[in-house]
Amino acid sequence: MTNDAKSASAGFATCDLCDAHKNDTSGAFRVLPPVFHSYGGVARFAGPVVTVKCFEDNSLVRQALDEPGSVMTPSGNVGRVLVVDGGASLRRALVGGNIGAAAARNGWAGVVVNGCVRDAAELAACQVGIRALALMPMPPEKRGEGQRDVAVQVQGVWVRPGEWLYADADGIVVMPAAAAS
Repeated sequence: MTNDAKSASAGFATCDLCDAHKNDTSGAFRVLPPVFHSYGGVARFAGPVVTVKCFEDNSLVRQALDEPGSVMTPSGNVGRVLVVDGGASLRRALVGGNIGAAAARNGWAGVVVNGCVRDAAELAACQVGIRALALMPMPPEKRGEGQRDVAVQVQGVWVRPGEWLYADADGIVVMPAAAAS
């Protein structure tokens, strides 16, 4: 990922975002439950959301991460974040080393998987943020099923395409637009 594409992750802390939005009662500012583990080589990432909804089949995940991940925004070129609603399945991994490498190579800022990943050592070497529920060595199925760019519910929290996701060591937050710098 280019330095330009990484710029969205500069200058934020999820704790500061939560402090700024702690009285938000509109539901526009959301915090994902603290059930995600970090597996990628980048611990802090942010960007506009792209979504995939699938169950034990990563065909659409692979398609998305094979595309260019960076996008031009009013604040410059930033990497996007793929949010995968894998139905919280713990039976098959939806992202592995090859897909993680593709995400990094194509300029994605991060991937958040409501499900499992595999190839822990390979993912740790990828210069992309990767969060998931757990590790599972079983590979996914390839049925070509799923939906893309739809609202998804991740651990009970709605995430929509185009919203912004911020992730760091303290947690993951989602909001309708980029945070003010």
